[in-house]
Amino acid sequence: MKRVLSILVTALIATNIFAQVGQLRDNLAIGFNAGYNLSSVDFSPTIKQGLQPGYTGGITLRYTTEKYFSLICAAQLEVNFAQRGWIETIEDGSHNTYHRITNYVEIPFFAHLGWGKEERGLQYFVNAGPQIGLYLGDEEFYGFTDEHPWDESYRPNGITSQYGKEIENLLEYGIAGGAGIELKTAIGNFIIEGRYFYGLSDMFGNAKADPFGRSANTTITAKVTYLIDILK
Repeated sequence: MKRVLSILVTALIATNIFAQVGQLRDNLAIGFNAGYNLSSVDFSPTIKQGLQPGYTGGITLRYTTEKYFSLICAAQLEVNFAQRGWIETIEDGSHNTYHRITNYVEIPFFAHLGWGKEERGLQYFVNAGPQIGLYLGDEEFYGFTDEHPWDESYRPNGITSQYGKEIENLLEYGIAGGAGIELKTAIGNFIIEGRYFYGLSDMFGNAKADPFGRSANTTITAKVTYLIDILK
């Protein structure tokens, strides 16, 4: 009981200190983003892959709430269209190629922490938080010729269930994070960011009877964003 009371007292003191130190903000910014994805899928059993290129873009909303010393705290929400997928590295001598592009609407919700200039100049930041996505559709690309027809006979580990297999889970979720720089000017805020998404859900079923125990998206993203302050 004494330990619990001690923890509660400490928490109250810390809350009071932050309340005194923190400077409230009420800043709202909105804008758009665009970028380039390099994606793969974490399969189990493993499928050897390269990185599938794709595009992403959408709207960004950021609400800045407080500043503690030099730390600027905000919440950031995005709604984006994103191309993901995977490209296989086929080394069985068949000369076949295969890649699949999957399309999603993704919604990341970030804690945004910034350091640097608050009004004009450079600010450095990190973003981190959960992300959900809704599957829209996909397209498969099979590469073969009359001389080298499509042949699945000698794929590594005999893994061929992915070909023609429909995406079974339309909703995905995972965690995302990134870092970048923001240039604040009189005509708006210009942002460059690198980001990584790690999927915690699977595209295909993962029951014992299913061919894959894991089939989750992973994505590296480089993007630019333009924001305008509409409430300050």
